[in-house]
Amino acid sequence: MNQTSAALHLNFSVQNDQTILRVLKQEPPLRVIRAFPIKSASAIATAPDAQEAQPVLVHLHNISGGLLGGDRLQLRAHVEAGAQAQITSTGSTRVYRQRMGYPTTIQTSHLQVDSGGLLEYLPDTLIPYARSQYRQSTHIELADNAGLFYWEVVTPGREAKGECFEYDLLQIDLDIWANGQPIAIERSQLEPKQTALDSAVKLGLFRYFATFYICRVGIEAQRWLNLEKQLDQLARSLTVAGQLVWGVSPLSAHGLSVRAVSTSSQAIQQHLPCFWQMAKQALYQQAAVMPRKVY
Repeated sequence: MNQTSAALHLNFSVQNDQTILRVLKQEPPLRVIRAFPIKSASAIATAPDAQEAQPVLVHLHNISGGLLGGDRLQLRAHVEAGAQAQITSTGSTRVYRQRMGYPTTIQTSHLQVDSGGLLEYLPDTLIPYARSQYRQSTHIELADNAGLFYWEVVTPGREAKGECFEYDLLQIDLDIWANGQPIAIERSQLEPKQTALDSAVKLGLFRYFATFYICRVGIEAQRWLNLEKQLDQLARSLTVAGQLVWGVSPLSAHGLSVRAVSTSSQAIQQHLPCFWQMAKQALYQQAAVMPRKVY
């Protein structure tokens, strides 16, 4: 039985006002090619709390094309003080059907952002194929004045192939800590073959769901209240009854969460950047720059 264990460890630091990527460990099928400067972001800020280091974009590659049964993949990313890093995928993450006799596919991520650093983790959609089994665990640590924009968009499977909630297991765990204290703990475990997801107390008519976390440690409460009101107004304006619902809620401290359920992925992917744009302008006085894709 061939099982794949892979690790990708990344470090982002500041040298001469530039964010520099160092790849500390790289085992196939995970890899990165290089870091690209995000040049247009440097209409970067004039505000006193703005970041000054040139931000960079990194694409995560899985050269096997997706996650296979039995895979054990590990990602670690450390954003040092003052550095700005944007991480995205080169396409949707495909979780292939479970191979007979293989254990559940597992992906773990540990993300750390030091004081004054900023991490934007913006992957494409997660697509669990029919008969797939997938566990994802993400742990994020934020220091004082560290920032985070992190989203996740989950599909029901390959709807174009007639697959809808035909996977065996989808488990997603997320922990966000700030200054040594938990500010968000999320646990979800979906097993469609055991519990119908079209129940009104579950997803109902909806097929797609998304979560977007917005954090900056140490921002005063009034700024969070103001931003929550702005994002809530945006959420209400974008909600379409029976098709798309957005909601905004505060974390216990240092941030907000934005959630969506939808009958299509296009609506979520179209509007998520609107929340990101508004939040980044409010917290950093910077424009949010969508990650450039490479293939």
